[in-house]
Amino acid sequence: MRQTSSAKRPTSSRSQFRLTQTSAALGGCLILLSCAATAQITTSNSGQPATASIQSDSSQHAAPELSAEQLIPVILTHNPQLRAAQSARNAARAGTKSAQALPNPRIDWNQGRNTARIAGVTPGSVQSWSISQPIDNPGVRKARMDAASATELESTHLIGMTRNELVSQTRVRIYQGLLYQAKADAAAEDVQLLEQVRERVRLRVESGEAARYEIIKADAEIITARERLQTNRLMVEQSKVQLNQLAAGQLPTQWKLLGDLKEAHELLDLNQLHELVTKNNPELRLLQAEVNKAQAQLRGAESSRWPGLELRYSQSQDPEFRQGQWGVGIQIPLLDNRSGPIAQANAELERAQIRLEGRQAELQQEILQTWKSLEMARLRIEALSLGSVREAEAALRVAQAAYRFGERGILDVLDAQRVLRSVRADLIEARYQLQEARVLLDRLTGQHIEPSTY
Repeated sequence: MRQTSSAKRPTSSRSQFRLTQTSAALGGCLILLSCAATAQITTSNSGQPATASIQSDSSQHAAPELSAEQLIPVILTHNPQLRAAQSARNAARAGTKSAQALPNPRIDWNQGRNTARIAGVTPGSVQSWSISQPIDNPGVRKARMDAASATELESTHLIGMTRNELVSQTRVRIYQGLLYQAKADAAAEDVQLLEQVRERVRLRVESGEAARYEIIKADAEIITARERLQTNRLMVEQSKVQLNQLAAGQLPTQWKLLGDLKEAHELLDLNQLHELVTKNNPELRLLQAEVNKAQAQLRGAESSRWPGLELRYSQSQDPEFRQGQWGVGIQIPLLDNRSGPIAQANAELERAQIRLEGRQAELQQEILQTWKSLEMARLRIEALSLGSVREAEAALRVAQAAYRFGERGILDVLDAQRVLRSVRADLIEARYQLQEARVLLDRLTGQHIEPSTY
């Protein structure tokens, strides 16, 4: 018994020594942890202002979002084609003032010396002067003024047509950007879904439940989806570059396009559209101004046979006599009866009338075709959004559930995703076609003409 008790004492002393070392180590660890926590709190507190400043800097340099209502005024202000059309109207107004101007009078003055060569003649200085005033034919003058007024009106209609086409082109570019942006969003969603499917496939392949080719197929689908995503993002940037070209480079360097392809507009009746085309189409107004100008030029060519007359008064003086004379001059169409300019003016008038009538018939057909395209796009949207998209989504959910339970393979899931992606792409494309048809109808009916130009 003594040996046992003497053997246990050294064991108890060693255990107490180990407990003492363990407690000391734990205490040291606690002290280190508290110091580290304090240092972390201090570092986090000191880093808050820097983080806040970075966030504030990023918020200050954030790319602005521009909508159609913000882009169109900038483009109309800086577009070079529209500015050139406005300058052409200023030139036409100056031409109208020139057509209204009256011809200036003419003064001639002569001086010489009279030398006596026979007896009885008094030598001395000789002076003469004359004044003449051309008077235009009233018919020629009126035709010239009418042609100048038609030219000014033509330039005004050219501004309206340029503005109308520019706004329509801008809206089409905006909807193209929104189209690619919607495709990019759909592609990003496809990438996310495919990555989730790929993770499930990876787990099944690693556990031996699926073959190796399934993960290879999933990787290939992800690569294709990422390529579509990058392509659509690049197309969005290309659309923004085209808009900046219309604005003559006055848009910001980095900006975001704001809008939605789901914008709804009121649809007019087909008969109302035909009336609006006949009344407001700027191209028809421009062609009608050309017809009026050709008619005025024809009247001017016919009246130019008798261009006008000239009133003259002259007076001469020598050492013996002073003589005054009145006179009238007129050009007689004896050798040139202006048949060439008259025939040319007739041909120009006929050409302008043919262009006007032909364009009127073309616009009526364009309105009908665009209206039918709009109806087809609207019906496609209804069919896809209410039927095909929902059915494709339900088919994808069924395929994913069957794949989780091992009833179907990965190819079935990928095929279901491919069908859903195709149906969504068709829906996005149909929405874009609807907006494009609306923009074309607005352009044909002259909805973007500035009212102050008329």
